[in-house]
Amino acid sequence: MNTYARSVARPSTSVLATNKVVRNTFLLLSLTLIFSAVSAGVAVVTHAPPLTWWMVLLGYFGLLFVTTSLRNSAWGLVSVFALTGFMGYTLGPIIGLYLQLPNGSQVVMTAMGGTGVLFMGLAGYALVSRRDFSYMRSFLMIGILVGFLASIAAIFLHMPGLSLAVSAMFVLLMSGLILYQTSEIVHGGETNYIMATITLFVSIYNLFLSLLQLIGAFSGDD
Repeated sequence: MNTYARSVARPSTSVLATNKVVRNTFLLLSLTLIFSAVSAGVAVVTHAPPLTWWMVLLGYFGLLFVTTSLRNSAWGLVSVFALTGFMGYTLGPIIGLYLQLPNGSQVVMTAMGGTGVLFMGLAGYALVSRRDFSYMRSFLMIGILVGFLASIAAIFLHMPGLSLAVSAMFVLLMSGLILYQTSEIVHGGETNYIMATITLFVSIYNLFLSLLQLIGAFSGDD
């Protein structure tokens, strides 16, 4: 067997490692989404009160710090479920409010379906096309920072119009982040499946919230 034949028969270590990260990331992402949905369901059923914005940020960044610190150990898996479970629980009261509206269940299901279609379409495209979206990194970082500051301003200034604009902005940013992160996994830019899972989960979380607010507003329920 010549050298070329051997190289075809045995994929390179880097390709095998990349495929392993892709497989582990999407498996863990699926499990965390299920766990998060259960946490949200518990919050809805128990009529859990909404958490204040500072409690949400404190819990999120605190658990994110712990998960990042433990990303290379088995405890990182425990931490990532704690983080995604907490984020799911914070969704419960919001979903509960929408479900109390006349066509709230339709709004929630539409936002959920739209999130699923967008994620599968974008992630699938990045996986199949294998295009490199690393050039989006700086734009996404700046855009997310601006969007985050604008969302805080909308809360304090009580500006519904700004809040809707931020939601529309986040739909675009999270769509871009899904493309970017999936591309990073495919091309070996991200080799830790726990961190890749967190990024994709946060993208899905924010995408769902943004679509929920936009669909609710345009259906006359916001």
